[in-house]
Amino acid sequence: MTGNEIIFATANFNKASEIQQLLGSSVRLLTLKDVDILDNIPETGKTLKENAALKAQYVFKRKGLPCFADDTGLEVDALHGEPGVYSARYAGEFATDENNIQLLLKNLNDITTRSARFVTYICYIDATGAEHFFSGELAGEITAERAGEGGFGYDPVFRPNGSGLTLAQMTLDEKNRISHRAIAFRQLVKYLNNKD
Repeated sequence: MTGNEIIFATANFNKASEIQQLLGSSVRLLTLKDVDILDNIPETGKTLKENAALKAQYVFKRKGLPCFADDTGLEVDALHGEPGVYSARYAGEFATDENNIQLLLKNLNDITTRSARFVTYICYIDATGAEHFFSGELAGEITAERAGEGGFGYDPVFRPNGSGLTLAQMTLDEKNRISHRAIAFRQLVKYLNNKD
């Protein structure tokens, strides 16, 4: 694949940078801003997979070009899978990453078993309108305190199993080797490279 452009249904520059690094130079990633979709895409699905599909369908209907969307959630066992599909708005519709982390730590205040996992679903819609799904998971635990300056979202309080570092303490390369999003996107990249 050379010179291909694919729309990534995100306005999150950090996320787009992570994915562009995984894709390398074979694909040029266009964000929602690049294609003048500035409205908030409704995420009304009851699952991460449904939300990924809804976002990709929205972009495909508007532009008619190959596109993909992802939805990622943090599932904490002691909280019965919360925040899950509501991870980005756990502390409310306009919550910041910090608001969400504060609520999570508060809800886990007296809990010692803090096992959790990040889950990512991707929906890729090809030029014919066919949908293809990919997923990735990263198991770990929620730390008692924030650590690290990198990453975004819940990264400062999520420590992957077998690591002494939170995701926010890792370099982008280190994170991309193990992350839920990287696992799912590697599947997408493999699919894109093999479909021609």
